[in-house]
Amino acid sequence: MYYYQFHIGDYRADTAHLSNDEDLAYRRLLDMYYDLEKPIPTDTEWVSRRLRLDTDVVLRVLKDFFLLQENGWFHGRCDEVITQYHSMAEKNRENGKRGGRPKKTQWDTDGNQLDTDSQPDGKATNNQEPITNNHKPITNVKSNRGTQLPKDWVPSIDEIEYCKLNRPDLDWKVVSDSFRDYWIAQPGAKGRKTDWFATWRNWVRNQRRYDTYTNAKDKSRREAMEVLTGKRNYDESIIDLN
Repeated sequence: MYYYQFHIGDYRADTAHLSNDEDLAYRRLLDMYYDLEKPIPTDTEWVSRRLRLDTDVVLRVLKDFFLLQENGWFHGRCDEVITQYHSMAEKNRENGKRGGRPKKTQWDTDGNQLDTDSQPDGKATNNQEPITNNHKPITNVKSNRGTQLPKDWVPSIDEIEYCKLNRPDLDWKVVSDSFRDYWIAQPGAKGRKTDWFATWRNWVRNQRRYDTYTNAKDKSRREAMEVLTGKRNYDESIIDLN
């Protein structure tokens, strides 16, 4: 691929925790992924030399945003964009074989069909611009308005693995329950997100261990809230970075 769309707001929300070096590494890793149209090689030293960055910086970013498998570091959103790109290119090739896009027609006031395009309006191209958010691993492309979290939402394998790798002190089942309950209850625009995986990562990063307390006063306050609400409050605060 020679081109991909870059959504500034989504990117900033997803990378606010990165240092300058890490931010640069993530941008260059995205460029490499789209350019090669395949996962990032597991030879991190080789990758780092080509990105002209320190190996430890590149490795931190890979662990944060990519999923390591046997044949490379995978990125769900990049894979989706590449698949859409080739699907659109194939459609354009098929249209080209048939003489271009189908002609548009209109009808006059007497019900007669009018041919508005006497010639095909352009040649098919392999460089169709994909319409998508470019860097977040969600299975379907969403509109800029975002969507509500489904009431039957359960974490994906990638989301579970992210929690296990980055917050081994947490129980992912408990975290996912609180995540689902909180976001399903949010009304209107606040409850709509364009990238739920990014929201999940922010949620996981901002969780405190649910079995620890800062002091005796904090413990008493939490226990009192549990009595009043009838359920245990696992996180002290909700930080929404999206």
